[in-house]
Amino acid sequence: MDTLGLVLVIIGALNWGLIALFQFDLVATIFGGQDAFLSRIVYGLVGLAGLYCIKFLMERDKNKPVIKE
Repeated sequence: MDTLGLVLVIIGALNWGLIALFQFDLVATIFGGQDAFLSRIVYGLVGLAGLYCIKFLMERDKNKPVIKE
């Protein structure tokens, strides 16, 4: 599940990069426009993956050793 979440976040990041640099929405181009059902599914999955990946930030802090003086 972690790998799938990261793959979707990477897809979303690359898509946003293309939009910012070239005004080109790859997801919309592949799936028939921003309002197309499949595009909205992909956008939704990318958003959910972003929320899921927040857990990586929380786990990162748990793995740090606690130093007591």
